[in-house]
Amino acid sequence: MEKADKKLTYVSYLKLDELLALQQPRSDGPEHDEMLFIVVHQVYELWFKQVLHETRALRAALSAGDSSAALAGLRRVLTILKTLVAQIDVLETMTPMSFNSFRARLDAASGFQSLQFRELEFLLGYKRADAAQGRPSLEKALVEPAVWDAYLRYLVHQGHAVPAALLARDVREAIQASPDVQDAILSAYRANGFAAQVSERLVDFDEGLQEWRYRHVKMVERTIGAKPGTGGSAGAAYLRETLFKPLFPDLWEIRARL
Repeated sequence: MEKADKKLTYVSYLKLDELLALQQPRSDGPEHDEMLFIVVHQVYELWFKQVLHETRALRAALSAGDSSAALAGLRRVLTILKTLVAQIDVLETMTPMSFNSFRARLDAASGFQSLQFRELEFLLGYKRADAAQGRPSLEKALVEPAVWDAYLRYLVHQGHAVPAALLARDVREAIQASPDVQDAILSAYRANGFAAQVSERLVDFDEGLQEWRYRHVKMVERTIGAKPGTGGSAGAAYLRETLFKPLFPDLWEIRARL
């Protein structure tokens, strides 16, 4: 008779032994705050994984015209974004001196190398062909429709006219503001139905990601100032370039016309 499988437990289901063995500081001692640095960034990657999971489901719900599923997914993602911002508060308890005590051990490692965050940017429509080269997950995301493309189809499902040329746009290209799209969005707002609610939650999504970027920049500035980032990056100088650039420009442009 075959030996029965071990009973599933909390530890085995979550693979806690493996998970808790992944925090391996490289500094001598090790330096006290290196553990915090590793844990926070590993948790970020886990949340990025969940946000990608939810955002792909959001794209599918929008494409299918499913308002309830889209709103539920957006509510969850927005709650996660608040958690991502709050984690910066934890990271900011680490002083510049504490970070510098182990920073040299990071070698070429840099947050700029987070493929999951880049994939999220692509999924939301912020695509750059040069960033995708040699990275299979990004090359795949480059040629897939973005959430914005699904949103345009959702507007059509809800009875708001979007020109066929915009529905058939090259999804590899960056999103460009369009008066025709803005007319469709205004129609949705004036109808004051589900499409207006979904549109406002997408604005929240865009604003939430911008808030995280801003808090991230300020955290880097207070930790390393104007120093170059690890891995040869420009550090805070590069991060500042990403600020105040909306993912969904049409949803912001219509504010003056409401």
